[in-house]
Amino acid sequence: MDDNPIGIIATGSYLPATVVDNDEVGAAAGVTAEWIERKTGIRRRHRAAAHEATSDLAAHAARQALAQAGLEADQIAYVVVATSTPDHPQPATAAIVTDLIGARRAAAFDVNSVCSGFMFALTAAERMLRGEPVSAGQGPYALVIGADVYSRILNPADRKTAILFGDGAGAVVLGPVPAATGGITTSLTTRGDQARLISVPAGGSRRPASADTLAEGAHWFTMDGRGVRGFVHDNLPGAVRTLLAKADVPARAVRHFVPHQANGVMLAEVWPTLGLDSARMHLALALHGNTGAASVPITLDLAHCRGLFTEGDLTVLSAFGGGMSVGSALLRWAPTRHARPTRIPRHTTVPTAPLPEPALAGAS
Repeated sequence: MDDNPIGIIATGSYLPATVVDNDEVGAAAGVTAEWIERKTGIRRRHRAAAHEATSDLAAHAARQALAQAGLEADQIAYVVVATSTPDHPQPATAAIVTDLIGARRAAAFDVNSVCSGFMFALTAAERMLRGEPVSAGQGPYALVIGADVYSRILNPADRKTAILFGDGAGAVVLGPVPAATGGITTSLTTRGDQARLISVPAGGSRRPASADTLAEGAHWFTMDGRGVRGFVHDNLPGAVRTLLAKADVPARAVRHFVPHQANGVMLAEVWPTLGLDSARMHLALALHGNTGAASVPITLDLAHCRGLFTEGDLTVLSAFGGGMSVGSALLRWAPTRHARPTRIPRHTTVPTAPLPEPALAGAS
């Protein structure tokens, strides 16, 4: 057992105030609200205001997590932001976030593994904290944030993408936890041979922005929906099995599964193949759609603030995204502000009702 385990000690999330329902999105994409919900399970999504960038959403979620942890921003050693919609090509969005929240002592950097980014960022931050000296009540601590503003890169007329995505941010604080909890195990893979399935073709060094790329619409987010669905079905079950084997944990011991909120219909299809029959799958996408790298930490925050995690619960987080990448993590839930005390026995089921919303614009 790890003598100084690192775990999640607080969560936070943020959604912009503007709500966009299926009628509005469907009208531009040429489909009905009923068709969108039947195909995806999504009823609405949130959209960043004109003055809001990814760093603004990330900072809101970070402040929520810090307040829950009872920490000041200058106690944070690392700020890692997972995003594929950064404020600028440079500097890193994480650097801007440190300024917005006052994390003056933190080293900061971005991670771009598209919708899997939060899992890659979580792994990096946890590994870095392991190398820091541990002091009771003094950390070390890291902020891991997933944030995306996909509304800025979507073609409203593309029904394959425009109906799915919303804007939002989720955050966790990592830090030392009791020896019987925490202990994050992760499994990460990237299939670069499948990178064509999800892309923004222009705007980088291979195809710099020009009048021609703008006229071509090459700056829009593109996705081969059928190919992505096949990738998830082919790779997610194996990724979960690999993770559990790495941790030497039987599937029946897992109590919670928090997946990337990509498409509710797709998740319902793949769920029976994961072997997590004793776990509860947490879904919140009906309320906010696919928020990219933010979807796992947003959903995690909703479940945590609702008091659905019990101290010691084995929890699997898993995401998949462009690259094509898959990232999964297993952790034993630590004592937190909203965690329930350990109680045995526990019975868990897959919920059918959506979780409540994260904090909205202007919320404290």
